[in-house]
Amino acid sequence: MQNQENIAAKNQSVVKTLMLIEHLAQMRTPQRLQDISKALQLNASTLTRFLSTLKNLGYVDQEPDTSKYYLTLRICSVANQVSSNFEIRDQIRPFLKTISDTLKESVCYAIEQDMSVVYIEVIQGPNQALKITNRIGSRAPMYCTGIGKLLLLEHDEAYIDKMIERDGMQQFTEHTLLTKEDLLKELETVRSNDYALDNEECDLGVSCIAFPLRDYSGKIIGGLSISGPTFHIQNLIIPKNISYLKKMSLLISQKIGYMEGAD
Repeated sequence: MQNQENIAAKNQSVVKTLMLIEHLAQMRTPQRLQDISKALQLNASTLTRFLSTLKNLGYVDQEPDTSKYYLTLRICSVANQVSSNFEIRDQIRPFLKTISDTLKESVCYAIEQDMSVVYIEVIQGPNQALKITNRIGSRAPMYCTGIGKLLLLEHDEAYIDKMIERDGMQQFTEHTLLTKEDLLKELETVRSNDYALDNEECDLGVSCIAFPLRDYSGKIIGGLSISGPTFHIQNLIIPKNISYLKKMSLLISQKIGYMEGAD
């Protein structure tokens, strides 16, 4: 019961903080503490705590002469990142649809956020009997997904240590990688092949093959993965299909600014 009350209290703090951000965004000029307090019906001490936290994080600042509060451009940076992800998704979707139609499997596009894989677009394949867990907006661990392994190629060992220390390496199936040593060995194979596999590491009976998507600098900023029943994916892993999928991942990368030789 106490734990539920704590969660409810934290949720209220989140709601109030978001109300504060939205209020400041609507105001055309910096605002006095008492005016914000009156508008949001929050007591000054609570409001000061929220404002102080947002200021420490760089989302809010104060005028030096009046101490009035205003939103910084950091909030615009976050909004631009979200907008950029959706713009890229719109550019990528036709390619994903073509791949799905060609291979008759589900195709996903995902990026990294906060040490997790986040699925931005999913094209469902014709095999409706298979439950694909990669839904738009859903998250998955990096160490046991094809796209996650590709994204980890952009990070050093210290980052991987931090990820494991924070989130651990949960065992989802008997095939899940459980140690950093096994993961590092797997990443060397991924780097050599320029594609990654998930061999029933998240769900028994379901596998995927993933290919990198690169930006103008050659950095891997996301990936596309083909998911399906394990025997389907195993049948896909032939030179003809690998060549086709590498070509498609290159075309998508070029669409979002990559130039061969940039990496």
